[in-house]
Amino acid sequence: MPELPEVETVRRGLLPAMEGRVINRATVNRQDLRFPFPERMADRLTGARVLGLRRRSKYILADLSTGETLLIHLGMSGRMLISGVTLGEFHYDHPAPAKHDHVVLDMEGGARITFNDARRFGAMDMMETAEADTHWLLRDIGPEPLGNAFNEDYLTQRFRRRKTPVKSALLDQKIVAGLGNIYVCEVLHRAGIDPRRTAGAIAQRRVAGLVPIIREVLQEAIEAGGSSLRDYRQADGELGYFQHNFRVYDRENALCPTEGCGGRISRVVQSGRATFFCARCQR
Repeated sequence: MPELPEVETVRRGLLPAMEGRVINRATVNRQDLRFPFPERMADRLTGARVLGLRRRSKYILADLSTGETLLIHLGMSGRMLISGVTLGEFHYDHPAPAKHDHVVLDMEGGARITFNDARRFGAMDMMETAEADTHWLLRDIGPEPLGNAFNEDYLTQRFRRRKTPVKSALLDQKIVAGLGNIYVCEVLHRAGIDPRRTAGAIAQRRVAGLVPIIREVLQEAIEAGGSSLRDYRQADGELGYFQHNFRVYDRENALCPTEGCGGRISRVVQSGRATFFCARCQR
C-alpha cells in the first residue's frame, strides 16, 4: 500500500500536467473500483479546470472550478500513468488502452492521465470542496505529520495510557495521518524504540522525540521521490514509485546499521503485518 511519501510523489508528478488545466474529456470505463464511482462522474469532470492538487493522508484531492473535489486513492495496485508530454529527458506517447485502465483524463495541453488498477482496491469519489473535510473517508483522520498540529505535546497526550503497541499506535490514522508499515518500522529503529512496547509505557521524552524523527524520515523519502521524478526513468511514465535504502524494513537477518550495535534485524508479525527491528538497540 503506498504510504505518504509515495502519494506525495504522485501528487507532485501530476502537478505540471493537471494543475491549472481543463479536463477536456473524462472517460470512465467501469462502474466501480473498491466502491461505486459517483453518479455522472465523467460528465462532472469533463470541462472542469483543476484549480489545485493537494494531499490529505494517503489521498490525492483535485479541487475543481465547479466547486467539487475529486478524491483519488491508489489502493494496493493503483497507478497513475502520464502520457502525451515530455518529462525530463523522455517523451511519453499515449499507449494503447490497457485492460485495467479504469479512468482516463485527457487534459488541456495534450497530457493524458490514466488510473490503472489491476486489483481494483483503489477508489475515486467526488464531493463539494467546501465539505471535503467531512467526507466519510477523511473526517476521522488525524493531523498531518509534517504540519504544525502534529507536535510533541499532541503525541505525548495521545499516547498517554494507551495500551496498544507503539507500532500500532503510529499506524492508527486517527492519531497521525499517512504513516504506514514501512516508515513506522524505519522511524522506530532510528528512535531506538522496540515496536512491541506498549505506547503508554514509553517515557514522555522518548515519545516527544518521535516527532522530529517522523518528519525526518518522511522528508528524506519525499526528497528521494522528487529526485526520481526529475528524469522519470521508468519507461511507462508511471508516477511515484522509487527505490529506498531502508535501514530495517525487509532486511531480516541483515546486520543492524546502527554504528557499534552488532545486532541483526529481526522479523515478527504484529496485527498481520511484518515488523522489522533490531532487538539489541531498540528498547
